Amino acid sequence: MRRELRTLSRDNAAGVAAHLVMVGRLLDDDLEGARAHAETAVRRAGRVAAARETLGLVEYRSGRWAQALAEFRTARRIAGDQHLLPLMVDCERALGRPERALELASGPEAQELTAAEKVELRIVVSGIRRDLGRLDAAALELRNVGLDPSARKPWSGRLFYAYADVLLAQGDEAAARTWFAHAVDADTELETDAAERLDELDGIVLTDLLGDEEDEDDEGDDVAAAVPAGGPPEGGADLAGPVESPAGAARPAEVTRVAGDAGDSDPGVLSPRATPEPESPASEPDAPASPYGLTWSDPQQPVATGRAGRPGARLELSDAAPHEAADAPGSGSGSAPSRWSRAAPATDDSAERRGDDGSSGRPDAGEDPA
Repeated sequence: MRRELRTLSRDNAAGVAAHLVMVGRLLDDDLEGARAHAETAVRRAGRVAAARETLGLVEYRSGRWAQALAEFRTARRIAGDQHLLPLMVDCERALGRPERALELASGPEAQELTAAEKVELRIVVSGIRRDLGRLDAAALELRNVGLDPSARKPWSGRLFYAYADVLLAQGDEAAARTWFAHAVDADTELETDAAERLDELDGIVLTDLLGDEEDEDDEGDDVAAAVPAGGPPEGGADLAGPVESPAGAARPAEVTRVAGDAGDSDPGVLSPRATPEPESPASEPDAPASPYGLTWSDPQQPVATGRAGRPGARLELSDAAPHEAADAPGSGSGSAPSRWSRAAPATDDSAERRGDDGSSGRPDAGEDPA
């Protein structure tokens, strides 16, 4: 590769080399990132075989067989090297052209391959013959390489795995298990899933208990995140929605001005008014008159007494006791506005009126109420 990069300027060669290094780092984990670096290297060094080969490898790992085959052909034409032949044959196989793949594999270029490259080509050709339903020919293709269970070559694990797979397809499960075991011993780089295939043949089922615990922890975190920091609201009310009042409960009173009776000179008094409920409950018996001089006035009746909190009722506070209403200040048309006062019980004749000076009219402590 260094020899190829020497054809570029110093700065450009350093940049292309950096992109190729990043492709090697990202190829196993981030194919999109690896493709971006490879394409940048090709744009900066389109006549460098290493850059075209690197992009072809990214496309091959991504399953984009046509693009990979095009890049491999370009790289082979630039470098004049045949080491990409096994990958090119596999691309032809993946594109659904088995006959063309076999023709390419049996060409004179195959004689220029190294021992490792020849084994890789035999593995690919065996897969093509298996795809065509020629299981015996597929097994023979691998035996011709020289199967040695004690061999520990860089390609031994893949070779033993391919042979075990063919034996399993032929129905020889015992022999397949033996060669899967050889593949497990030879595959020190964990390039195959021979161990999992061997467990399947032995009937071993692995359960990932740690994964279940992690899922439960994630669900617990989601529930905790849904609860406010101060805890759930009292009564389980939803903070996002309106809070409904219990059925039959009185709503907060609001102060309104209620028009006086026809005989009153005062145009009205301020009185708390209970907000009516949507549906009025059944009528209830009237409660005894309040000992504090509070009178409930129903909008539908001239005067009616009832229980506090009765829907539709209005609460009016008189300025004086009922028996003194005629003498209360402000009864005339030109009198001062009425003021709030708590009237004495109707049965008590000793109650004093509120004074004009603003005094409450109550006897001081220690004085005789009489």
